[in-house]
Amino acid sequence: MSKKSIWLLFTVLLTCTASLSAQDDSGGKKETPEDSAKDKAGEAAGPARFWQAKLAGGHYMVALDHIASVSRHKYVLDGTLLIDEVTVDSVGQALARFYVISPLTDESPSKTAKDIAQHATDLNEKGSARVGIDISTMVVKKYPETTHARTVEYRIGEEKDLSALFGSVRNAWETGRGRIFTSK
Repeated sequence: MSKKSIWLLFTVLLTCTASLSAQDDSGGKKETPEDSAKDKAGEAAGPARFWQAKLAGGHYMVALDHIASVSRHKYVLDGTLLIDEVTVDSVGQALARFYVISPLTDESPSKTAKDIAQHATDLNEKGSARVGIDISTMVVKKYPETTHARTVEYRIGEEKDLSALFGSVRNAWETGRGRIFTSK
């Protein structure tokens, strides 16, 4: 074989190797066994460029390179409700809010306040059973105060699920690896 043939063969092999690695949809990052072990219940690998949330209230999907910020904070609403909220701000027209609502009175030492909170929880459960929907995962809005243009809202049932969602979107954004988070 001539030097020219060897050089041509080497060039072809190099080109094939480059094109094979270009087809890796993990963004150039190889998934290690440690990464696979990080997959938690309710979270799985997703399309390389996107983070998705499949929830009881709907489905949200955002391109990772369009996320501008991810935050989590708590606040009190109307002096009676504690809101724990994750916000995903993206380049575009929509802000995504994921939140858990709990009565502020749950933390109160007053027996009467706890009884009222429990009664409200019982009424919600009875209402949910009667109409066949889970009220605990429905978004709560009070027109016109809580109607926000360009805001997509999802209510999460439990704080542990909100923590997992925050960890999922934050990890996907930091690593550039697509994820699908699922919660019901």
